[in-house]
Amino acid sequence: MTIEVNGQWLPQWQPLVDAFAANFAVGEEGAGLALVHRGELVMNVWAGQRSNKLAGLERVDWSEDTLVNIFSAGKGLVALCVLQLVAEGKLRLDEPVASIWPEFAQADKCAITLRQLLCHRAGLSAFHQHIPNEQIFDWELMTQAAAAEMPWWAPDTAQGYSPFMFGWILGELVKRASGCASFNEYFQTRLAQPLKINCHFGVPDYLLDTIADTGPLKRPLSVAASSTGADSIALGKLMKADPRGVTNRAFSNPISLMTATNSREWREAQIPAAGAHADARALATIYGALANPQQNLLAETVLPLCWQEQTFEDDRTLGLPLRFSHGFMLSQHDRADCRYGRGARAFGHPGAGGCIGFADPDVELGFGYVTHRMGQGLLIDERAVRLIDAAYQILEQNNV
Repeated sequence: MTIEVNGQWLPQWQPLVDAFAANFAVGEEGAGLALVHRGELVMNVWAGQRSNKLAGLERVDWSEDTLVNIFSAGKGLVALCVLQLVAEGKLRLDEPVASIWPEFAQADKCAITLRQLLCHRAGLSAFHQHIPNEQIFDWELMTQAAAAEMPWWAPDTAQGYSPFMFGWILGELVKRASGCASFNEYFQTRLAQPLKINCHFGVPDYLLDTIADTGPLKRPLSVAASSTGADSIALGKLMKADPRGVTNRAFSNPISLMTATNSREWREAQIPAAGAHADARALATIYGALANPQQNLLAETVLPLCWQEQTFEDDRTLGLPLRFSHGFMLSQHDRADCRYGRGARAFGHPGAGGCIGFADPDVELGFGYVTHRMGQGLLIDERAVRLIDAAYQILEQNNV
């Protein structure tokens, strides 16, 4: 199968373009890839097709401005907003969250800190209370529910990834500390507009037709390059083993968290931990700016928080070992599905099924990959692993 790759790239990056095209021979159907190196956009490519059933579009060509639901890859962008406010002194890592959000002190949460939330050590990984399906589209109701929630374990005694609550809690803190009317208003004003990127937490009406519907890969990838297949099976077993446990509740309370992602309501709502929509260039631009000390996206005193390890344990939610800094995942270099670049300071975040953004300050690289066909991996998808490997082979050949 021959695929036409559109976009722009510098000649030395041709092998990466070839690797991107090769993914379409193993199940990819529509995707975008972008790299920023040393402050320069050295690649911005896209290929394949997409559908958007709400707009009546079936198998139209992927374009430069096609938006994709990047799921948890948006968590890194949420963390960046928080760290900007930390740099300005409007939020403080080790002060109780309740000092800025008094209602949050309910249910034994009066001592939980922002740092514990950022690195998934607050015990707030899922809702105990039943959440109706439609409630996830209502910001006020979801932040009220989060404020009333109780931790699953004593805060800071264990690590447990928070797939969805993470975004509503941190987004509300950004809203309160900044004085903005919404989390997305802060993101657009402070990041999207200055960087001229196409990324939204709540897609405006005029862009709804540009979204690619998400769905599973039509043929499964092999698991030779990583352990993601085994991890996915293990997660399923955790959910079945304890229907009332944290893992099951984290992903299925309510079930609309898993089933509503192609709906208009999901696309228009602010669901920061899982509902961001972006193109590849947006991710590469943000992470490229974080990897480049000349761009000052974060103050020098705060930037190291992106790669400073805060926790590395067997995660109680996902059932596998994970490393976190302040809102970002960190590499485990013995795992292909958990290597964010090659540098010791690399950091980023994957999204369910394939999307990923990361920064490698050691080589000043920002990487963004988006796809609408979802694989089964929990962390970095095999398609992205191939692209990351190809990118670093080019950097090594050019002695970067």
